[in-house]
Amino acid sequence: MRDSANTPASAECVFCKIARKEIPVREIERTEDAVVFADLDPKAPCHLLVIPARHAENLGAFAAEAGERAVGALFALASKVGREASEAGAYRIVVNEGAEAGQTVFHLHLHVLAGRRMGWPPG
Repeated sequence: MRDSANTPASAECVFCKIARKEIPVREIERTEDAVVFADLDPKAPCHLLVIPARHAENLGAFAAEAGERAVGALFALASKVGREASEAGAYRIVVNEGAEAGQTVFHLHLHVLAGRRMGWPPG
C-alpha cells in the first residue's frame, strides 16, 4: 500500500492530514493502521469515522492495495467502537463508494452511527 506521506493525492487529503495529526479532531481511538474520530457534521447522536492511516480513495482501492486482512481489521475496529458507543449495542456501519453513492471525501472512511433508531432503506 502507498504511504500517505508520499502520495500526491494524500498531500491535500483532509483525512490524511487528520491521520498525520495536522488537523485536530476529537480522536476516539488510534491504532498503528487506523484512526477513529467524531464526525464534524454528525447524522446521529453518535457518528464516528474510521479511516485507514494510509491513503486509499475507497474500499475497492483499499482492498486491492492492503488486502483482505486489512479490510477485516478496519471493520473489526468499526465494530468495536460501535459496540462501545451504543448503550443498546446497536449501531450501523456505512461505506459510500463514489460520488453517486454519496462519497464526498475521497479517502476511505467507515461511518459508525449509533444512539437512535435507524430507518430502512437508508438511501
